[in-house]
Amino acid sequence: MEIISYKPIGIVHSPFKDTLKTPIQPRGGKNVEGQVEVFPEFAGGLKDLSGFSHIILICHFHLSKKFSLEVIPYMDTQAHGVFATRAPSRPNSIGLSTVRLVKVVNNILHIKDIDIINGTPLLDIKPYVSEFDFHDKIRKGWLEDNIHKLQDARDDNRFRE
Repeated sequence: MEIISYKPIGIVHSPFKDTLKTPIQPRGGKNVEGQVEVFPEFAGGLKDLSGFSHIILICHFHLSKKFSLEVIPYMDTQAHGVFATRAPSRPNSIGLSTVRLVKVVNNILHIKDIDIINGTPLLDIKPYVSEFDFHDKIRKGWLEDNIHKLQDARDDNRFRE
């Protein structure tokens, strides 16, 4: 199969300068403010985005240089398959975060509930629509017994080179 490559459409600006102590999910970064700078050549794609309360940011985990098919995730002590986790060390270093959109000013998105490292390349933006993205009767797998740890869980550099 051919190699697939992506060109960043922007960059994320956040108060998190390093992975250490960064929230591991948007809920852990509740009320933390950041900005998404969309590069000028893509700014036209922001038309009508301000009507949404939340957006999904798809990013490149630029600090993740290696991966393993089994990882010990932040909220557990047991190894799990990487695809059963949201660990940043993945075969394709792609991350996603659903954040609150506060406002759009030209090519800058002001957001809250951020869990992304400053300088992270942005690959795409999608509007969050609860009727599209919400499901009843979900199972949380191994996280069922660990989800209560989310609010206090922070990056401890275990996935950094």
